[in-house]
Amino acid sequence: MTKTVKEHLVKSLASGQFISGQLLGEQLGISRTAIAKHIKVLTEIGLDIYSVTGKGYKLAQPLYLLEKDKIISLLADEKNPQAEKQSDLPLIEVHSLIDSTNDYLMRRLPNQVTSGQVCLAEYQSAGRGRRGRQWISPFGSQIYLSMYWYLEQGLSGAMGLSLLTALAVSDAVKAHSNVQVQLKWPNDIYLDGVKLAGILIDLEGQALEPSHCVIGIGLNLHMPVDAGKLIEQKWTDLQSHSKVKIDRNGLSAQLISCLRKRLQQHQQVGLVPMLEEWHAHDAFLNKRVKLITGERVTHGICRGVNNQGALLLEVDGQVKPVYGGEVSLRMDE
Repeated sequence: MTKTVKEHLVKSLASGQFISGQLLGEQLGISRTAIAKHIKVLTEIGLDIYSVTGKGYKLAQPLYLLEKDKIISLLADEKNPQAEKQSDLPLIEVHSLIDSTNDYLMRRLPNQVTSGQVCLAEYQSAGRGRRGRQWISPFGSQIYLSMYWYLEQGLSGAMGLSLLTALAVSDAVKAHSNVQVQLKWPNDIYLDGVKLAGILIDLEGQALEPSHCVIGIGLNLHMPVDAGKLIEQKWTDLQSHSKVKIDRNGLSAQLISCLRKRLQQHQQVGLVPMLEEWHAHDAFLNKRVKLITGERVTHGICRGVNNQGALLLEVDGQVKPVYGGEVSLRMDE
């Protein structure tokens, strides 16, 4: 009930017009006092709502909410109707409030998801980054998207997933806003040398048996100032670099389409045909870097990635592959 109430309030306020607490209470069958308490919670998650006696509640700026039907329509428009049916479109869910889009899909394994299924959210109360970090998820200003993908080959089919996902983000951003991003192994997307987006991949299954993965993407579009102060590392957002107004529904549809295409390409021919593209946009290629693993720091030169998605790190003239895990790659300044 609580989530339903908050979602109703968000949709009612989205236009940026005043709406009375009395009317909201009547629509939801609760008291004006209860409405006030729910409004307070919405302000605590980052919505700028103010009240005026006799007029009601109003958002300081209108919200351009994600719309499931619009995203599906955009996906359908780009398909060739003679080649693919409407039923080929992925199942898409859009939530106003959720703990984590990745966690939501992982909880539905294995029988309540279909390959390519997507979960989008306006706000995450428990968004996750790599290595247990919190992903700051202000309301209605970014894209938080997760896709479930069935790994018929088993967990061995997961090699390189973070790389192809980064390429898919690059594809979508370029198509939507004509901005070229840089890629950082193993799971970040950079713009002008700082973080624009991150990727989180959750896996479940056995090495040689059909398995499951959920691919999460967090993309900064228009970071509110207060939320930006909570982020520990340097960051940027797409709208700051784009000459066109970012359409969250349009970009979400692009991300879904580009990620599905890259996953299908990977399924059919593997990672090798994508390596040239990766290296063309590798933020650290042939630069001095440091690899941090726990307390250990290794200095070397980034020589790109191999056909299994491993980092190629040159140390003392020898190039060795470094596979993912609890590692962090940084410029060595």
